[in-house]
Amino acid sequence: METAQDKIFETLRRYWGFNAFRPAQERIIRAVLDGRDTLALMPTGGGKSLTYQIPGLVREGICLVVTPLIALMKDQVDRLRARGIRAVAIHSGLSPRQIDIALDNCVYGDVKFLYVAPERLATEVFRLRVRRMNVSLLAVDEAHCISQWGYDFRPSYLRIAELREHIPDVPVLALTASATPKVAQDIMYHLHFAEPHIIRSSFARPNLSYSVRRTDDKNGQLLRLVRNVPGSGIVYMRTREGTEQVADFLQREGITAAAYHGGLGHAERSLRQEEWLAGKTRVMVATNAFGMGIDKADVRFVVHYALCDSLESYYQEAGRAGRDGLRAYALLLVASDDSDRIRRRFDQEFPPLEKVKEIYESVCSYLQVGIGDGGGASFLFNIHDFCARFKLYSGTVQSALKLLQQNGYLTLTDAQDNPARVMFCVSRDDLYRLRLKRDELDPFIRTLLRLYNGVFTDFRPIDEGELATWSGYTVEKVKELLKRLWQLRVIRYIPSNRSPILYLNEERLPREDLYIAPETYRRRKELMHERFEQMIAYAANASQCRSAALQRYFGEEEPVPCGICDVCLARRRAAKAGAAAAPAAPGDGDPLRRELLQRLADGPLEPRDLALDTAGSPERIAALLRRLLDEGTLRTRPDGRIERTDSAAPGAK
Repeated sequence: METAQDKIFETLRRYWGFNAFRPAQERIIRAVLDGRDTLALMPTGGGKSLTYQIPGLVREGICLVVTPLIALMKDQVDRLRARGIRAVAIHSGLSPRQIDIALDNCVYGDVKFLYVAPERLATEVFRLRVRRMNVSLLAVDEAHCISQWGYDFRPSYLRIAELREHIPDVPVLALTASATPKVAQDIMYHLHFAEPHIIRSSFARPNLSYSVRRTDDKNGQLLRLVRNVPGSGIVYMRTREGTEQVADFLQREGITAAAYHGGLGHAERSLRQEEWLAGKTRVMVATNAFGMGIDKADVRFVVHYALCDSLESYYQEAGRAGRDGLRAYALLLVASDDSDRIRRRFDQEFPPLEKVKEIYESVCSYLQVGIGDGGGASFLFNIHDFCARFKLYSGTVQSALKLLQQNGYLTLTDAQDNPARVMFCVSRDDLYRLRLKRDELDPFIRTLLRLYNGVFTDFRPIDEGELATWSGYTVEKVKELLKRLWQLRVIRYIPSNRSPILYLNEERLPREDLYIAPETYRRRKELMHERFEQMIAYAANASQCRSAALQRYFGEEEPVPCGICDVCLARRRAAKAGAAAAPAAPGDGDPLRRELLQRLADGPLEPRDLALDTAGSPERIAALLRRLLDEGTLRTRPDGRIERTDSAAPGAK
C-alpha cells in the first residue's frame, strides 16, 4: 500500500523530476497534509510554491491560492499547465464571461489549482461558487500583506478570514519571504489559525556574498564589479531616469545593458526581459518593478545603486542572485549624502493628511467621478499622466494612494493586461432608432447586447475575440465597428491595453467625510521610519556579519557568520595581518586560540557572540572551543556562557 511519504516523493519525481526536497519543504508539506494551519517563513528562491503544489496534487479537490501579483499568477499557471496540471487564474484582467467559465470549471471540472487576486474574494460571484468547490487547501502567498505592520499591507487580504468561514475545515498555508516576529504573529491572528504554528527555513544564503561600498563614485564601483564578476546581473535604481542613465553608461563601456521601468511599453518591456533571460543582454538596470516571478537561477550579482526603504525589500531583491547555489554577489552602493537625501524624500513621500484628501479629490476629478457616484466602479489609471496633469510629485501620490488603500477607500492594482471596455452613452430608444438606420451595425449591436449585461450603466469588460466568434466578423472588423460606434458617440470604447486599474471600493465622499485615523497614520509613519533606520544601520555596520544581521532581523536567534561578506572578509584579513605582525607566546602558536582567550579575558561570553566577532570559520571555532573545554582551559557557566578557568589566566599556556 502506498504511504503518504511515497505519494509525496512520487509526485515530486513525476512532475518536477527531483528526488529530494530543500530544507523545510518536506516539513511544511507534511504539516499541511496533517491538516495543520501553518505559517511558512522561507527566503526568496527557497521553493515556496512546491509547498502547496505538492499537497494540492496529493489531496483530492482543488487548491485555492491567493496572491496579489498578477504577473506571478499567470507565470505559475503557465508552468503548471506545461507539466500537464490543470490550473486557472481569476483576476481583473478577465471579462465577466471568462471568470464565469473559469469558476464553473473549478466547480464541475478537474481543475487542481485556482489562483485568485485578493480583491476578487469579496465578489458575490466568487463567494457563491467557492462554497460548491471541493477545496483541499487554502494557500496565501505574500502573507505579510495581511498585517498592518507589514511593509506592504493590503486591506483586501483581510477578506481571507471571511473566506475561511465558507470553507471551515480546510487548512491554510501562509507563505512569506519577509516577516519579522511581530508580523508573523499578526498573520496567524488575522488568518484565524487554530493554534500558532510556524515553520522557519533559514534566511541564510551561504553562497551569497553581501557587501556595502561607501563611495561617491558609484559608476566606478559598479563597473569594477561588472568587469570582475562574470555572468548576468541586475542593477536596481530608484528612478526611471536613473535606469536609462546607468544603462547608457554601461553600454558606453562596452557592456550589453538595458533599462527596464514602467514608462516603457508592454512590448518593449517584454522584449528586454526576454533578451536578458536568454543571455543576449548581460545587465538589466531596473526599478524594483523588475524581478517578481523572474525565474533566472544563474544571476551572478545584484547591485543596489541606493538604499532601499526597508531590509525586507533589500533582502528580497538581493536574493534574486545566486539561486543556482553557486557564488553570487549582492552589492549596496552608498554615497556620503544618501541617507540625508533619502530621509528628505521620505518626508515628501509621507504627505500630511490634508494633502492625502486633496489627492483623493484630484483622483476623483481625473476619473470624472462625482460625489455620491463611483462605488464599485473600476478605471484605467495612468499615475504618470495624472501626476503630470495635476503637477504632483509621483512619490507623494503613490504614498497617498497607499494610505487611501489601507483605509479601504480604493484599490490600485499592478500594471496588467486589461480587456477592452465598453459603455453605451445613448438611451435604448436612441439606440433603437440608430439601429434602424445603420444596417451593418444593427446585427453587431444586437450581438454586443446579447453577450454583455450592464453596458448602459457602467464600463463593461468585453472580449473582442468572443464578439468576432458570435458576430461572424474578424477581430479586426470588430475593432473597426467598435471604433465607428465610438466616433458616432454611441459608445465609449477603451481598447485592450496594459495599465494599472483603480477600483473605488465605495462611492466618492465629500472631502470633509474622508477619514484616515490619525493614530494609524502616525504609527505607520513611525514604522516606515523604523524600517528605514534599520536599513541605514545595516549599511553603516562594519563589525557584524551582514548575513547574520539579516537573519537576526527576520527572527533567527543564533545565526552563523557567513565568512564571505565584506565584514567577515575584512575581519579575516585583519586577523592574518595581526598574526603576521605579533610574535607567538611560548606554547601558544595558534592565533585563533590566542584571540579566543584574549576575548574572554574581560569576562564570560555566549558561544554565538564569540563566533560572530572572531575571525575564522564557524566549524574551526566550534572545534577549538570544544578542545579548550575538554582540556579545562575554558568552562561553561550555568547560564550557558563560556569563561576562562584559572589555568587560562593571562600568561598561562
